[in-house]
Amino acid sequence: MDHMIFEVGTALLLIAIFSLAAGKLKLSIIPFLIVLGMLVGPHAPELGFIDLTFVESQEVISFLGRIGVLFLLFYVGLEFSVSKLVRSGRKIVFGGSVYVILNFVLGLGFGFAAGFPLYEALIIAGMMSVSSTAIVAKVLVDLRRTGNSETELILGMVLFDDLFLAVFLSIMSGLLLGGATSVGGVLMSVGISVGYMLLFFIIGRKANPILNKLLNITSNEIFIIVVFAVLFFVAGFSEKLHVAEAIGALLLGLALSETEHSKRIEHLVVPFRDFFGAIFFFSFGLSIDPTTLGDAAWYAVGAVVITLIANIVAGMMAGRNAGLSHKASMNIGLTVVARGEFSIIVANLGAAAALAPMLQPFSAMYVLILAIAGPLLAKESKRIYGVLNRIFGWSKAKEPVKQTGTD
Repeated sequence: MDHMIFEVGTALLLIAIFSLAAGKLKLSIIPFLIVLGMLVGPHAPELGFIDLTFVESQEVISFLGRIGVLFLLFYVGLEFSVSKLVRSGRKIVFGGSVYVILNFVLGLGFGFAAGFPLYEALIIAGMMSVSSTAIVAKVLVDLRRTGNSETELILGMVLFDDLFLAVFLSIMSGLLLGGATSVGGVLMSVGISVGYMLLFFIIGRKANPILNKLLNITSNEIFIIVVFAVLFFVAGFSEKLHVAEAIGALLLGLALSETEHSKRIEHLVVPFRDFFGAIFFFSFGLSIDPTTLGDAAWYAVGAVVITLIANIVAGMMAGRNAGLSHKASMNIGLTVVARGEFSIIVANLGAAAALAPMLQPFSAMYVLILAIAGPLLAKESKRIYGVLNRIFGWSKAKEPVKQTGTD
């Protein structure tokens, strides 16, 4: 314990170095930090006087990583708005539904085909159904596609996917963490989770005047103390109800997203989200024994192939339904294929419930592959479209006029 600050400082320095390397290469920092965590930590060999095992500080780093999850999902909740989804129109609802259902059903089928029990298969299906909001947003900015005709639909589908994540985690928290064994007990646990989620939706829709008044604080110092105090209390209270603490953070973000202070909260939260979020990915890597990755490799490769097929098909269906060209529709599927922070959060729920140990190395391999391949596939979408176009002859058909509006 005498060297705790030094160990944590060393870990943060390594995170900073790897983040700089990712920035120089213009790649997502997520795979870099996961790999870094696997290379060091309890499974790392000792190199003379250099000790990077972080044994004494691992518990502290893990706790900081849990804080990172809270900030990540709190921010997602702030970005999400039920009214925004309603205003987005039927095209986004259709595209988001097709995307989630196709990925979830194929993921569930893959889980069963790979020999996993029901709960493990559900966790795998959840991991395979949620795209990485952070990576998708970065890809759109880096490739200068924010003004493309398909971008509004992409963002809408990601928004819809975030809603699915909230519902999925609420239900799975009730099933896995509620401790119920009978059918009645399971239904009660799920009911508590869903009811808890609906409560925050109601607060967000009906209690805006009260929330606006309570948060009308001039001092940024006091404002952030109040917001963060409520965030940690709600997350901890959620855990007492056997609802994942991360879902408590997301639900609080949802409740505050409709207030007139939401943009102010977002602005203040971003640095904490980025800092603690980086520690989260690093701490996830620390929990993975690299020697177990070989056993999960084939499972991960199979899941990646299924995800690629599901995303391309879902993107084509969503884009064509919205009146977009085949090329723009292909961009949709290849842009949202990346997996990252949310897949890891789903996997961590399985770990918290003491499900099959294979889920951790599987999720690490799966996220690593798609966090790296996702942005590259989006960048090369024009060439991929050209290859598939020669096979299916899409350009021979009359392309509809591109539409950028919604219903």
